[in-house]
Amino acid sequence: MSAVMSGHVERGYVSGVVTLLARHGDIHVTTHGVQDLETQVPMQRDTIFRIASVTKPIVAVAAMILVEETKLRLDDPVDRWLPELANRQVLRSIESEMDDTVPAARPITLRDLMTFRLGHGFVAAPPGQYPIQAAIEEAGMAPGPKVANPAPDEYMARLGSLPLVYQPGERWMYHTSADVLGVLIARVSGVSLGEYLQERIFGALGMKDTAFSVPEEKIDRLATAYQFDPAQGELVVFDPAKGGDWSAPRPFESGAGGLVSTADDLYAFSQMMLGMGRYGEQRILSRPSVELMTTDQMTAEQKAASLFYPGFWDTQGWGFGMSVTTRRDGVAWNPGTYGWDGGFGTSWRADPRENLAGVFLSQRMMMGADDITTYQDFWTTGYQAID
Repeated sequence: MSAVMSGHVERGYVSGVVTLLARHGDIHVTTHGVQDLETQVPMQRDTIFRIASVTKPIVAVAAMILVEETKLRLDDPVDRWLPELANRQVLRSIESEMDDTVPAARPITLRDLMTFRLGHGFVAAPPGQYPIQAAIEEAGMAPGPKVANPAPDEYMARLGSLPLVYQPGERWMYHTSADVLGVLIARVSGVSLGEYLQERIFGALGMKDTAFSVPEEKIDRLATAYQFDPAQGELVVFDPAKGGDWSAPRPFESGAGGLVSTADDLYAFSQMMLGMGRYGEQRILSRPSVELMTTDQMTAEQKAASLFYPGFWDTQGWGFGMSVTTRRDGVAWNPGTYGWDGGFGTSWRADPRENLAGVFLSQRMMMGADDITTYQDFWTTGYQAID
């Protein structure tokens, strides 16, 4: 693994990488390259990364805590807490203009949010193909690497101004459900999403570097985020550490992709999940809740109707806020493995069959299918080492 990861750095594919693999208490950590190409500060075990969509499973756990406390119920409408989503109109078809709608067949539920079946999200089509795509762009609601910045109430008002793309519960659509889930958690708990996560998850698990922004005293540990510029043939800065988007708190704490974290913090989260909700003497969730979250919730019909990248549903399902492997088609990931990846070059999985936890952290923005080769090499070299 060290040789392969070092090779990606030496070729300039990524500026640096931190990896962690843990199995039966044996922890293996590697660091390669630098946090910043200009300063040449080396990657360290405690380097802080924008984890992007690896935020989604963490926020789903927070929602399940509220379910266990009976402050939320999976199949109750969320209208009480999210009135912006009450009495929705739904596009007659994906090709429809914004005023060509029908009433929603039923209210939106928490289960819809947890399984990404809200009826709104990433439209898997070329830009500009459908009128709804332009409307989402104009409202500032398009999923992307720059997280939303309006205050939560403004975010919900914008979302409420748009019709749903599909009926609630009908299809899986990526991303937006997790942002809405974050707003729901804040409204139900009476504190900000960040405060709730700190109180109920991060503090209990010792995740001391996980938050929605990086304080000044830690900013020197935040890696610079890069993207590949084809014109220059090299990595260019997408988001700097100092003065960047994560260097200070923002109005919107994105449950879909706003957290920063470290390898050890994510390992602590893995230990809790693999421990069926228990971490040392701390009980975060019950075993039944973890089992529910990590069980494929998608029907065959929903998978067939839900577009994502080619072949995804052949081997993956979707639980609560994370993917679940349903069929093994390579060296890595037994059926039942769960987790997710982030668009800034991050990957987190837990495999209960092997008692294996893995964390891959880089800061090269994903631009297409080729940008997952580093993830694939990490998981392949990790699994090939298993006896």
